[in-house]
Amino acid sequence: MLKVFSFQLADTIDLKSFKAAFTAEIHHGDADELFYSIGNQKYIYVFKYGIVCFLNHNEVEMSAFIQLISPFCRNPLTERLNDEFDIETDTHRTNFGFNKVEIVRADIEDLRLVMLNVSQSVALDHYSQQTNILLEETNYHTQILEKKGKLDLAGMDLKKYIGRTLNLKNRIAENLYIFDSPEETWEDEYLNKLDIGLKKTFDLQARFRTIQEGLQIVKENLELFKDLLQYRNSVVLEWIIIILILVEVINLFVEKLHH
Repeated sequence: MLKVFSFQLADTIDLKSFKAAFTAEIHHGDADELFYSIGNQKYIYVFKYGIVCFLNHNEVEMSAFIQLISPFCRNPLTERLNDEFDIETDTHRTNFGFNKVEIVRADIEDLRLVMLNVSQSVALDHYSQQTNILLEETNYHTQILEKKGKLDLAGMDLKKYIGRTLNLKNRIAENLYIFDSPEETWEDEYLNKLDIGLKKTFDLQARFRTIQEGLQIVKENLELFKDLLQYRNSVVLEWIIIILILVEVINLFVEKLHH
């Protein structure tokens, strides 16, 4: 039985700098991910979107590697999300369980595919948490709007809020290729079936859609808040103009009285 452990360590990992510092054998690598073969059927998968995944490592080895990669993590998380998954190899047929997959063979690409899907599942948990925080904030402001008939957001706060939402949407679009399968699955029927089965096991597509729908709700509310804020600012501006005109009229009236 092989064990997969995947950890969300940070928002992003600087792969370019880490690749230069860590000299283990790279089986697969690009701008988004690095897959290392450590020997004796041990593998480490590092993703740009802040995840490190281990296969066949003990706790001491994993802790040592996490400490090694920590300086290359940007915006490290105070609470690390993680997931554990079992792989049983050399079975008669492929079978998908709740926290386990049984596979007929144990080729390096089969194992990499399992590690990829476990890591994408952890990433979805992370983005789901962030989306829920944004939704809670949105609900808070809409409740204030319902009770008081006005927003309690200042212009700068709203801009920061919009920025956080856009950054999250961009990170998800850039980093998660839930609907895309790795190139290797296009040429290997077994890999393709394994990939489809793993995506269903982790319910990746449905969870991805839930996040997208949540962000869409936040986006629609932000547009409403922005319109209300612009209206409020235009009303304030109108009153300032009225007051200035009134002051000017009073000044003219006072000047005429003095003459």
